[in-house]
Amino acid sequence: MMNTPFITVEGPIGVGKTSLSKAIADHYQFHLLKEIVEENPFLGKFYTNIEEWSFQTEMFFLCNRYKQLEDITKNYLQRNKPVVADYHIYKNLIFAKRTLKKEQYDKYVKIYEILTADMPTPRLIIYLHASLSTLLTRIAARGREIERNIDPDYLLQLSEDYEIAMAEWEKNNPSVPVIRLNGDSLDFVNNKQDLITIFKQLDQHFQKGASSNETTRQI
Repeated sequence: MMNTPFITVEGPIGVGKTSLSKAIADHYQFHLLKEIVEENPFLGKFYTNIEEWSFQTEMFFLCNRYKQLEDITKNYLQRNKPVVADYHIYKNLIFAKRTLKKEQYDKYVKIYEILTADMPTPRLIIYLHASLSTLLTRIAARGREIERNIDPDYLLQLSEDYEIAMAEWEKNNPSVPVIRLNGDSLDFVNNKQDLITIFKQLDQHFQKGASSNETTRQI
C-alpha cells in the first residue's frame, strides 16, 4: 500500500478541488474519491448561522470522511489501486478551529485523533489557492443552493487559515511533497495547456517514486 499512489487535492471552498481531482483521475485512471458535501443536512443552516450549527456540521463531515477513507483503504489502496481524493481529512481541523468554541474544539480534536490514527497518509498533496474574488466567482458559477449564503468574510478567513495550516503540514510532514497551484493564474478547467502543465509536474513526482523528499514547488 505504501507504494500505491494516493493523492489529495486541497484548498478553500470554490477553488476547484473536485474539478482538478476529476481531471487527474481521468488522465491517470485513478479511482476518484469525492467528499460528501451537499448530503450534509446541517450545511445550509451552518452558512446561515455558523455559531449555532458548527459542531453538528463538523461532526457529520468527520464521520463521513473517516468512513470514506476506511473504504478506499480496504477496497483500493490495500489492493494497489491508485486513488485521488478531492480532500484531505486534515481539513477537518482547519474548519473546526475556525468555527468551534474552545470547549467543543478540544473534544473534537480528541475524536479526530482517535479516528485518524491509522488512516492512510497521502504520498502527495496538491494545494490550490486563489484570491477571494476568484473564489466568489467560482462559487457563484457552480450555483449550489446551500452555498448561497456564504459570508465573504468567512471565506477570506478560511483562505488565511489554509495558508497557515498548509505551512504547518509541510513543517510536520516533510516526507509528503506539496505542490502549490495558484488558482488566479491557472484555469485548468477552461485552459487545456494549464492542465497539461499540472500533469507534467505530477509525472515528475511519480517518476521519482514514493521515497523522494522534494522541495515544495510554486507554479
